[in-house]
Amino acid sequence: MLAASACAEHDDARQAGRASQASDTARARIIDYDSARPLLWGTLYAEGGETLYCGRQFGASKGKKINIEHVFPMSWVAWHLHCGQRKECRQTSDRFNLIEADLHNLWPALKTINKARSSHPFGMIKGEKHLIRGCDFEVDEGRRVVEPWPRARGEIARSMFYMANEYGLHIRAKQGRTLKIWSREDVVSAEEKRRNDAIEKIQGNRNPY
Repeated sequence: MLAASACAEHDDARQAGRASQASDTARARIIDYDSARPLLWGTLYAEGGETLYCGRQFGASKGKKINIEHVFPMSWVAWHLHCGQRKECRQTSDRFNLIEADLHNLWPALKTINKARSSHPFGMIKGEKHLIRGCDFEVDEGRRVVEPWPRARGEIARSMFYMANEYGLHIRAKQGRTLKIWSREDVVSAEEKRRNDAIEKIQGNRNPY
């Protein structure tokens, strides 16, 4: 039994080592945002998909109206790292570049919605005053809050929690309470599982949430 146990521990160690090496190799290929973008479009969404915040469908040729959204805002990351503005952080901080390139935080979004979201936190807004027709996305500039459609809320919450846990980033208490509710109410979908599996193959790690 002891011999069998030792062999099992040795096998586990070898498997862990291989997994670690695979993860390191994958992350070595993704060193900044410029290296992450073609992987996102060419692998995760090679056949198209739908935008995060309002479910707009797009094909393999996504067109000019769709770009990439960082759910955990990079301005928050820059503030946390004390590296200056985004352009300055890209030039001076390897850690910022690594965080900016993490595929678990990158999602397709309509450019109009991406711009409107800015770096506003997420929350609930009274009424249903949609920013654009056919997209259930509201913005309250007075409170500096945005509300996405219900089907995106779980994905948003789990991306935010992943980033906070993976990189030691801060989420304010009020924001955290909202995200916990959203994660419970909007359970993990088949598409979210597919995306998580695909990112693990590319990047070498999973979103545990």
